[in-house]
Amino acid sequence: MSIQYPRLKAAIFVLLCAAPLLGSVLVWHRGETLIPLVAYGVVSIIAFFLYWSDKRKAQTDRWRTPENILHAVELAGGWPGALIAQQVFRHKTRKVSYQVLFWVIVLLHEVFWLDQLFLGGTLLSVL
Repeated sequence: MSIQYPRLKAAIFVLLCAAPLLGSVLVWHRGETLIPLVAYGVVSIIAFFLYWSDKRKAQTDRWRTPENILHAVELAGGWPGALIAQQVFRHKTRKVSYQVLFWVIVLLHEVFWLDQLFLGGTLLSVL
């Protein structure tokens, strides 16, 4: 399987990962915790393999991974792995309702880390 527009998609992926990665590294550098940095990596790997498994199940008409499970893993920090898997396996890319929720999850992560990096967490403390 080939990914369409790989350079553009790689650039977008790097931009999307910049704030979470930088924020996680800064949290670790301040001596607070390594959990966000490790979680993004580990949960992304889990998300990638869940997508792979779900794609295989879809191709063989077997029981599928529920979408709420996939979204929960994305929300837990696995959205980078899920995004890569969507492109590699061409899975869950055409279902609009799925993509809307997926991108809302990505946006939540971006807002959280941009708030942490540039506003010291003040935006979300108001909510």
